[in-house]
Amino acid sequence: MSLKKVSVFLFCVFAVMVGYACAGTAAEIDVLVCPEGCGILLSDLYIGKEIKNMDPGITLNPVATPGYLYNLLEMGRNQSRWENSVFAINDDTLSFGPKGGKHPFTLFITEPVNAKFKLLYGFYWGVTGHYFITLDPNLKKFSDLKGKKLGLGLTTQSDWGMNPTLDLEYGYGITAENTKLHYLGPAKVAAPFLNGELDAIVAALGTDPSFSYWLPAEIFIALKKSGKKFYYIGQDTGTDSNLNEKLNTAYIPVDIPAGTLPSQTEIVHTIADRDFKACHESFPEDLAYRIVMIAAKIGPKMKLTVGLWQTWSPEMMVAGLSEENAHPGAVRAYKELGWWDLRKNFKPAILP
Repeated sequence: MSLKKVSVFLFCVFAVMVGYACAGTAAEIDVLVCPEGCGILLSDLYIGKEIKNMDPGITLNPVATPGYLYNLLEMGRNQSRWENSVFAINDDTLSFGPKGGKHPFTLFITEPVNAKFKLLYGFYWGVTGHYFITLDPNLKKFSDLKGKKLGLGLTTQSDWGMNPTLDLEYGYGITAENTKLHYLGPAKVAAPFLNGELDAIVAALGTDPSFSYWLPAEIFIALKKSGKKFYYIGQDTGTDSNLNEKLNTAYIPVDIPAGTLPSQTEIVHTIADRDFKACHESFPEDLAYRIVMIAAKIGPKMKLTVGLWQTWSPEMMVAGLSEENAHPGAVRAYKELGWWDLRKNFKPAILP
């Protein structure tokens, strides 16, 4: 469908939606997102402002949190949030919830999370934590990282901290017992790396289902300013299947094109998980429907005009959704939008 047709169609949908919203119940909804300064939080703050003109009956309150692992634990523990909160999360983190408190999740998910959640829409595919950056040209593969000093994110971060830890152990047999894993966090990992105190670090990177848009992390600003030459360490071919089998995940193989990152002269083969807005299964169907309709309407504007959701597309919103894992209100919205069949082009996310 052309952008012009999408815009016209969305305008028509919006007109219907406004009429529906006026008849809908008023609600104030918290959106658990990520730490201050993260791009997703900025996007939700914008949506929170614009929603007043689109569905006056809904108030969205984006909440800065320590990260996705916090969101998972908070939504699992706090039943008072189940009918009035949505949260940002990725598919693998949701699938790991019931295994909390056990190896290899003891550092990250401290207790089992057995609450049942449903997906609303996807907004981003995350390559974060699934590749490494180094100044040493002799470090070419993940297996070369064994015994080295590695800089990771915080243990409260699913992408920066948990992802690389699981990749290293279950993909290559690299653990804290044979390698030095330093959980420093995004704000503190660049300086020791550039000073030679760390052999390699992880960083953030996002993309969309067509692999047309790439969103590097802010850390690359500091790396570029250093003037040093960087090398990138990707995953071995087949690692996605290996990890999916061992961890019951739905990782997707991704090739980062040469030139996407500073000093990147070759394609980097790696993997991605998928980021979603989700809610508890008891979240009201009416509100789930309205939230998806709002995201569908505002997404094109944010991508083309505001520049806050460059990965938006109808495919982005439904990729990974299924009749089993999506909230019924979201499914209804996508069927009205005519986007529901687009999900068939992607494998569904695995929820416990």
